[in-house]
Amino acid sequence: MHVVERDEDLVWILGSSYTVAVLGAHPEESRAAFYVPAYLQRQGYRILPVNPKYAGQELFGGVVRARLDEIDEPVDVVDVFRGSDKLMDHLDEILSMNPPPAVVWLQKGIRNDDFAKELTDAGITVVQDRCMLEEHRRLM
Repeated sequence: MHVVERDEDLVWILGSSYTVAVLGAHPEESRAAFYVPAYLQRQGYRILPVNPKYAGQELFGGVVRARLDEIDEPVDVVDVFRGSDKLMDHLDEILSMNPPPAVVWLQKGIRNDDFAKELTDAGITVVQDRCMLEEHRRLM
Protein backbone atom coordinates (compact mmCIF):
# COMPACT_ATOMS: atom_id res chain seq x y z
CA MET A 1 0.00 0.00 0.00
CA HIS A 2 1.07 3.61 0.04
CA VAL A 3 0.92 7.07 1.54
CA VAL A 4 -1.95 8.94 -0.11
CA GLU A 5 -1.19 12.22 -1.87
CA ARG A 6 -3.73 12.33 -4.73
CA ASP A 7 -7.29 13.64 -4.51
CA GLU A 8 -8.51 10.59 -6.48
CA ASP A 9 -7.28 8.32 -3.69
CA LEU A 10 -8.93 10.48 -1.03
CA VAL A 11 -12.22 10.38 -2.93
CA TRP A 12 -11.98 6.59 -3.12
CA ILE A 13 -11.29 6.30 0.63
CA LEU A 14 -14.05 8.74 1.63
CA GLY A 15 -16.54 7.11 -0.73
CA SER A 16 -15.92 3.51 0.25
CA SER A 17 -14.85 3.51 3.89
CA TYR A 18 -17.83 3.86 6.18
CA THR A 19 -16.67 2.27 9.45
CA VAL A 20 -14.28 4.65 11.19
CA ALA A 21 -12.48 3.96 14.48
CA VAL A 22 -11.53 7.28 16.05
CA LEU A 23 -8.36 7.02 18.12
CA GLY A 24 -8.40 9.83 20.67
CA ALA A 25 -12.15 10.44 20.42
CA HIS A 26 -13.22 13.11 22.89
CA PRO A 27 -16.60 14.11 24.40
CA GLU A 28 -15.85 17.85 24.48
CA GLU A 29 -17.75 19.40 21.55
CA SER A 30 -15.20 22.17 20.92
CA ARG A 31 -12.39 19.68 20.20
CA ALA A 32 -11.64 18.36 16.72
CA ALA A 33 -11.71 14.82 18.15
CA PHE A 34 -15.42 15.42 18.75
CA TYR A 35 -16.66 17.63 15.94
CA VAL A 36 -14.84 15.82 13.11
CA PRO A 37 -16.32 12.38 13.94
CA ALA A 38 -19.69 14.01 14.71
CA TYR A 39 -19.65 15.51 11.20
CA LEU A 40 -18.68 12.17 9.67
CA GLN A 41 -21.47 10.44 11.58
CA ARG A 42 -23.98 12.95 10.18
CA GLN A 43 -22.67 12.06 6.70
CA GLY A 44 -23.50 8.38 7.24
CA TYR A 45 -20.22 7.02 8.61
CA ARG A 46 -20.28 4.61 11.56
CA ILE A 47 -18.02 5.90 14.35
CA LEU A 48 -16.26 3.59 16.81
CA PRO A 49 -14.69 5.78 19.54
CA VAL A 50 -11.40 4.78 21.18
CA ASN A 51 -9.86 6.55 24.17
CA PRO A 52 -8.71 4.85 27.40
CA LYS A 53 -9.64 7.93 29.44
CA TYR A 54 -13.33 7.55 28.48
CA ALA A 55 -13.53 3.76 28.07
CA GLY A 56 -16.96 2.40 28.93
CA GLN A 57 -18.73 5.71 28.35
CA GLU A 58 -21.05 6.25 25.40
CA LEU A 59 -20.02 8.51 22.54
CA PHE A 60 -21.35 8.70 18.96
CA GLY A 61 -23.94 6.05 19.80
CA GLY A 62 -21.39 3.45 20.88
CA VAL A 63 -19.30 2.44 23.84
CA VAL A 64 -15.83 3.96 23.96
CA ARG A 65 -13.09 1.32 23.85
CA ALA A 66 -9.73 1.68 25.56
CA ARG A 67 -7.70 0.28 22.64
CA LEU A 68 -8.10 -0.23 18.92
CA ASP A 69 -7.41 -3.95 19.17
CA GLU A 70 -10.49 -4.32 21.41
CA ILE A 71 -12.68 -3.65 18.37
CA ASP A 72 -14.14 -6.99 17.29
CA GLU A 73 -15.39 -6.04 13.83
CA PRO A 74 -13.85 -4.86 10.56
CA VAL A 75 -12.77 -1.21 10.48
CA ASP A 76 -12.24 0.63 7.19
CA VAL A 77 -10.35 3.63 8.57
CA VAL A 78 -8.57 4.42 11.82
CA ASP A 79 -8.83 8.20 12.18
CA VAL A 80 -6.05 9.37 14.52
CA PHE A 81 -6.24 12.33 16.90
CA ARG A 82 -2.94 11.77 18.73
CA GLY A 83 0.27 13.76 18.56
CA SER A 84 2.92 12.75 16.04
CA ASP A 85 5.25 11.83 18.91
CA LYS A 86 2.66 9.38 20.35
CA LEU A 87 1.96 7.42 17.17
CA MET A 88 4.52 4.66 17.68
CA ASP A 89 2.79 3.88 20.99
CA HIS A 90 -0.20 2.72 18.92
CA LEU A 91 1.61 0.80 16.18
CA ASP A 92 1.26 -2.67 17.75
CA GLU A 93 -2.35 -1.90 18.63
CA ILE A 94 -3.14 -1.10 14.99
CA LEU A 95 -1.21 -4.07 13.63
CA SER A 96 -3.03 -6.35 16.11
CA MET A 97 -6.47 -5.36 14.80
CA ASN A 98 -8.20 -8.34 13.20
CA PRO A 99 -8.74 -7.74 10.38
CA PRO A 100 -6.32 -4.83 10.00
CA PRO A 101 -7.80 -1.52 8.83
CA ALA A 102 -7.45 -0.64 5.15
CA VAL A 103 -6.48 2.95 5.99
CA VAL A 104 -4.92 4.86 8.86
CA TRP A 105 -5.75 8.57 8.54
CA LEU A 106 -3.62 11.04 10.51
CA GLN A 107 -5.50 14.25 11.10
CA LYS A 108 -4.25 17.70 10.16
CA GLY A 109 -0.96 18.53 11.85
CA ILE A 110 -0.13 14.87 12.49
CA ARG A 111 2.73 13.34 10.49
CA ASN A 112 5.28 10.64 11.24
CA ASP A 113 7.06 9.13 8.25
CA ASP A 114 8.54 6.22 10.25
CA PHE A 115 5.08 5.29 11.53
CA ALA A 116 3.64 5.59 8.03
CA LYS A 117 6.36 3.33 6.62
CA GLU A 118 5.66 0.64 9.24
CA LEU A 119 1.99 0.72 8.30
CA THR A 120 2.51 0.73 4.54
CA ASP A 121 5.00 -2.14 4.90
CA ALA A 122 2.14 -4.04 6.60
CA GLY A 123 -0.17 -3.30 3.64
CA ILE A 124 -2.11 -0.43 5.22
CA THR A 125 -2.73 2.78 3.27
CA VAL A 126 -1.82 5.97 5.16
CA VAL A 127 -3.09 9.54 4.90
CA GLN A 128 -0.99 12.11 6.76
CA ASP A 129 -1.66 15.68 7.86
CA ARG A 130 -5.18 15.99 6.43
CA CYS A 131 -8.52 16.59 8.13
CA MET A 132 -11.25 14.08 7.18
CA LEU A 133 -13.93 16.74 7.64
CA GLU A 134 -12.14 19.28 5.43
CA GLU A 135 -11.36 16.70 2.74
CA HIS A 136 -14.91 15.36 2.79
CA ARG A 137 -16.35 18.86 2.36
CA ARG A 138 -13.83 19.67 -0.40
CA LEU A 139 -14.11 16.46 -2.40
CA MET A 140 -17.50 14.91 -1.74
